[in-house]
Amino acid sequence: MKAIDPKEKLTRFSQHWHPHQIGVVNDMQVLVAKVKGEFVWHQHDEEDELFQILKGTLYLQFEDRTETVKEGEIIIVPKGVKHCPMTKNGEEVHIMLFEKLSTRHTGNVEDSLTQTDYPKI
Repeated sequence: MKAIDPKEKLTRFSQHWHPHQIGVVNDMQVLVAKVKGEFVWHQHDEEDELFQILKGTLYLQFEDRTETVKEGEIIIVPKGVKHCPMTKNGEEVHIMLFEKLSTRHTGNVEDSLTQTDYPKI
């Protein structure tokens, strides 16, 4: 049991859209990621997903609207809701995610950005 600094963990990698696991709480994993540009439209049929913005502004697109999530804020995407995270103007955004260990990165969508392995750091 040691304190974890998510911002320090983010200095250990440079890839965008490639979450890294920094902890596990029961059946939930805590991930950090750097994101830039537009991701993949997808949904998680059985799992909710929580995004916390550590740096920058994330735009979370839904089928009927886009939510702006600013540094320090969180947003919870309920299971079954189609969404697509993105950033604007070339900004790199740092996020922390809380999701079940069973959550697939891009749901049932296969894309070049889909990750199947989250390195533990």
